[in-house]
Amino acid sequence: MAAPTAMWPNDDESSLLETLRSPADIQNFLDAVPYSTEPVYRCPRDVVRDRLAHCFDGAVFAAAALERLGHAPLILDLRAVRDDDHVLAIYRQGRFYGALSKSNVVMLRSREPLFRGLRELVLSYFDFYYNLDGEKTLREYSRLIDLRRYERIQWRTSTDAMETLAQVLDRTPHTALLTPEQERALTPVDRRTFDAGLLGADWAGLYKPGGDKG
Repeated sequence: MAAPTAMWPNDDESSLLETLRSPADIQNFLDAVPYSTEPVYRCPRDVVRDRLAHCFDGAVFAAAALERLGHAPLILDLRAVRDDDHVLAIYRQGRFYGALSKSNVVMLRSREPLFRGLRELVLSYFDFYYNLDGEKTLREYSRLIDLRRYERIQWRTSTDAMETLAQVLDRTPHTALLTPEQERALTPVDRRTFDAGLLGADWAGLYKPGGDKG
């Protein structure tokens, strides 16, 4: 396996990355940068430069930052119906999984490392994953994707690499969360949860059921 590119990070990037000494620091950084509504991808270096990210950019950035703390750079895709998909950076403390995430929705961000398996972690997002029609939309989750397999495309520093990683997410096998019977029995999200989850959201970046993704 190739070594990480020598170009990550440079001196200016190091001054930021050295302040990210824990998963909580990484999540605080992601929470502080604006949510990108632009139809472009940003690699970790671009996120540092632009101080802007959406969920895919944020997950790959978080994986790179976690790697600097000694974790494997892992991401996982959440697949939805009538909604945007979502991407998480996954890490472990001991036997337990946690997640970091950039999200336009309050409760789709991080999870403490308390979960014994990936399904358990993913299900913690279920009730809070809904569209503007109030439908609970999360349906599948992918296998873990170890970004060390993609050293050749220099994913930490290459904007072009992000398109390749997006294709990897699409091709990676996903596991269903619900049976057809469970899906038919779902109830809409309640109003208080709906309002709380969208607190501070950029509406331009939200999926519009029946129309284009925001």
